Amino acid sequence: MHAWTSPEVPHLVGSAPILELFDTATGKQRPTAPAEKANAPASMYVCGITPYDATHMGHAATYVTFDLLHRTWLDNGRKVTYTQNVTDVDDPLLERAAQRGLDWRQLAQEQTDLFRADMEALNVIAPDHYLGAVETIDLLIPYIEDFLDKGLAYRVPAGADGVEGDVYFDTLAAQNEAWQLGTVSGYGRELMEQLSAERGGDPQREGKRDPLDPLLWRAAREGEPSWDGGTLGAGRPGWHIECSIIARSTLPAPFTVQGGGSDLIFPHHEFSAAHASAADGKPLAELYVHTGMVGLDGQKMSKSLGNLVLVSKLREAGVEPVAIRTVLLGQHYRTDWFWTDELLQQAQARVQRWRSRIEGAGLAEATALMTRIRSRMADDLNSPAALQAIDQWAEAGAEGSGEGSEVIRRGLDSLLGLKL
Repeated sequence: MHAWTSPEVPHLVGSAPILELFDTATGKQRPTAPAEKANAPASMYVCGITPYDATHMGHAATYVTFDLLHRTWLDNGRKVTYTQNVTDVDDPLLERAAQRGLDWRQLAQEQTDLFRADMEALNVIAPDHYLGAVETIDLLIPYIEDFLDKGLAYRVPAGADGVEGDVYFDTLAAQNEAWQLGTVSGYGRELMEQLSAERGGDPQREGKRDPLDPLLWRAAREGEPSWDGGTLGAGRPGWHIECSIIARSTLPAPFTVQGGGSDLIFPHHEFSAAHASAADGKPLAELYVHTGMVGLDGQKMSKSLGNLVLVSKLREAGVEPVAIRTVLLGQHYRTDWFWTDELLQQAQARVQRWRSRIEGAGLAEATALMTRIRSRMADDLNSPAALQAIDQWAEAGAEGSGEGSEVIRRGLDSLLGLKL
């Protein structure tokens, strides 16, 4: 599967501090590289969309956040390898396609194409590896077979639908030095069971050894897509194993950052880490970084309420992508927040103020502004503070005749993805 056309990221002179990020697994802000290896290669895996409602503002906030991470690492002089998946077969996609009377493959293709266009418009650097679940099924079948052979997975008896052949991961048997239940989330068991039921798990499924055990292979059901699973039989993979194996096939073990929305902490990232460590005894990632949730006008944004704010609809209405990106950068990535028309209007006004000021920028003020932005981004991607620094610069009087204007243009594009 191809990604989108990646923007060119201008190279800046000077040096930037080592980036520190808040790590969900430890609850601490940690450097993303030791001082002695400040320029070492970096790698990240960011969980991609299930393509049936792209690209809502929650999607946009997450992928712009990890674009900032990507850009900050590049400014640190690090080579970055970035992988993102597309869950192009899953229950929500199949259900939405049925509701709309579409073939699920058509819906997945349409929404993935729309997502690509939105990412390109928002000036997001494309991943090096962009892989769909369907195209990687052959990769993960051997892993599931191996888990069965090692006693780390098991088949459950037929459920209420009478279908045999579902394979589950044995959570307790799989614990090792690299992963214990709760390593990523730190959640208690009661909360884990609640979230499992809310987020695609099936803790009440009869025949499971533990309510939290996640599905590895769903045996074929009538009316559902399925693939040849070798000794597993016909079926399709579970959600978590998809990301584990795509990550392991494209990135180091462990890779630097596992990213996604905070709703993925459990069960998705918890069990992605479990599967990876069960396969090779190594941690999935060095740090786990999660973005907050985005609502609309004081309400949770949800498909059921029909109150999604879509990037494509804003673009169709004539909203500049740089203004959308400015709204997103104005919220710290770890906070929950609400999209409002007022925020968009403020961002549009901000962009115009910056543009009106940039032509008169002096070289000294431009260099000082880049230093301030770099410092703020190194501190857990503090983009709101970076935008405040730009505001302070814009409110000050010009110090030169424009010799710094190109420095600022290149700097805002390189560090923040803001093309003025």
